[in-house]
Amino acid sequence: MGTAARKRCLLACDTAQGAFCFEIELDATASIADALAEARRRWPQLGVDWDGGQTGIWGEIRPRDHVPREGERIELYRPLPEDPRVRRRSSVQRA
Repeated sequence: MGTAARKRCLLACDTAQGAFCFEIELDATASIADALAEARRRWPQLGVDWDGGQTGIWGEIRPRDHVPREGERIELYRPLPEDPRVRRRSSVQRA
């Protein structure tokens, strides 16, 4: 009776209180969606958009069905309150 292959990844979430980063152990074939489901189960109090937030690996946008490799950092982003380019244009026009 063998054991299933496992991998460890980091999971970084951008919360209203700041960045939260922790290590998570997953099945070797687990996707980003699987990692988020496990994190949601373990840390429901984080108050992040588990279902709708954009996801990535090391700053590169990746779909939720992407399978991260051992040691990669899975990132869950929260939407910006306003596009930074729009905000800069508005402040220049006001000045």
